[in-house]
Amino acid sequence: MSRKTVTVLGATGSVGQSTLDLVARDPDRFEVRALTAAHRVDELADAARRVDAKLAVIADPAKLPQLEERLSGTGIRAAAGQSALEEAATDGGEWVMAAIVGCAGLRPVMAAISAGKTVALANKEALVTAGSLMTDAAKRSGATILPVDSEHNAIFQCLSGSDLRDVARLILTASGGPFRRTSAAAMAVVTPEQAVAHPNWSMGAKISVDSATMMNKGLELIEAHHLFGLDADRIGIVIHPQSVVHSMVEFVDGSVLAQMGSPDMRIPIAHALAYPRRMPTPAQRLDLIEAGRLDFEQPDETRFPSLVLARDALSAGGAASIVLNAANEIAVAAFLERRIGFLDIARLVAKSLESQAGLAAPRSIDDVLDIDRETRHRVSMIIREQVA
Repeated sequence: MSRKTVTVLGATGSVGQSTLDLVARDPDRFEVRALTAAHRVDELADAARRVDAKLAVIADPAKLPQLEERLSGTGIRAAAGQSALEEAATDGGEWVMAAIVGCAGLRPVMAAISAGKTVALANKEALVTAGSLMTDAAKRSGATILPVDSEHNAIFQCLSGSDLRDVARLILTASGGPFRRTSAAAMAVVTPEQAVAHPNWSMGAKISVDSATMMNKGLELIEAHHLFGLDADRIGIVIHPQSVVHSMVEFVDGSVLAQMGSPDMRIPIAHALAYPRRMPTPAQRLDLIEAGRLDFEQPDETRFPSLVLARDALSAGGAASIVLNAANEIAVAAFLERRIGFLDIARLVAKSLESQAGLAAPRSIDDVLDIDRETRHRVSMIIREQVA
């Protein structure tokens, strides 16, 4: 069997590192062609050496000399900048892990999709901000988009071989984060340290805050709409604090299929990496006897208004999802910097959606990035005025 050629966009982040961990465990099955990183030169060079990549790309052109020096004598080509990121996405492996955080990943992801690659999508922003553009491009090129987020990967597994006409609804599960039982008064004074202390998953600060506000689940609802082609009224959200059931699919006959497993991102990454087959992972095996019980409850949309904002953005269409995502990113960053309170995050997102209502849907990635940039500027100005 020939080796699958692999490219990892965002190789130094947690998803990228987990991907390379799995690749290294089965070197006869996978060959790494290209790795990219935003600015971590040492980590990128070390990873490229470790997996014998052919190309290493650093997004920051100013750091190219440092990368070239770290790779001197290895035969690994070093490159930098936007065009090099897109080259890695298109000329590298047949299978591309899209794990660049934020809108910085939009162009490389679109390049990979347009080139007809199999794209393992871990970048939420790609579908939240440019979902129709991405899925239309995949239809034209024949690209395959494999979801890596644990919830969407779970749904993908549950849908295997099914006709969407037989699906009653998709059910996204949410841990509820650290504040699912916390009053609004108490949430008003929570600290960044409390917000990033997720009870089940080990994630970056921004994603952890999104889990605490439940904006992550709102963004995942928008992703699910674009990935699976179902309207928002056929996508439900339930809180499941144990994070054992990663999501479910309810069919028209009343059957419900659930995908379960330990909360380890290597499981959905491995599913996408080996697809359509399976591969072993070092993830802890699920012991239902030890788990003991599985609880489910309805999310409180009064406590977590981000869920309502995301549904409203999806219903509004146009550029609303771009505004939602950009405003949330700036607000979360300000909260982590202690410039605004926890509850101000949703208030700023709501204000941005209201002030920028009616924007036309983007027709290109340039349009997406323009709207994203303008929204970030507006929200940053509002925050500066509030804290001045």
